[in-house]
Amino acid sequence: METETLAAKLGTSAHLSPLLRKARRLGLDPAGLERLAYQRGCDYYHQAESIPPPSIFPGQFSNEELAIALLHAALPYHPQNLRLGAAMLGADGNDPLEIAYLAQLERCGPVVRYVAEAGRRYEPENRFWVTLLSLLPLTPPPKSGVVPHPTRFVAMTGLTRRGAETVIQWIRPVSSTPAHG
Repeated sequence: METETLAAKLGTSAHLSPLLRKARRLGLDPAGLERLAYQRGCDYYHQAESIPPPSIFPGQFSNEELAIALLHAALPYHPQNLRLGAAMLGADGNDPLEIAYLAQLERCGPVVRYVAEAGRRYEPENRFWVTLLSLLPLTPPPKSGVVPHPTRFVAMTGLTRRGAETVIQWIRPVSSTPAHG
């Protein structure tokens, strides 16, 4: 029995994706996309055994491509992929123009806009989200209850060293490369 796609859950049709074909040529099925996100630093969501180093590098499949692939409606519906896609969408160094282009090409605009609006809400000082939203067409939000609630894209604390306070931080991949010096 085949798993229902995100597209089916959203009440739309899945599109034949050049990006997902590229991923398959690189050996990345849906589980492989998830594994690649962990390898690229999305360890916040990874609780199991250690992950081997990546065999697919950003020059072969960029972080922007990985984000859009994980948010793609043609994938089997799995909220974890959507959370990983949101994290990869906010990866440091992503090009909002490239993401907007891929979102349009891959027909992922409503889901990408939903994530970007959450990013702007939780990181209003981050120009990345404002720029990305300005490049995306206005679309109605995805069907309620299908994509994770925006709070699933952030980490929130209730207690800090200063006492009880809410600190909210967008979950994004942690760079595995050391800073220069």
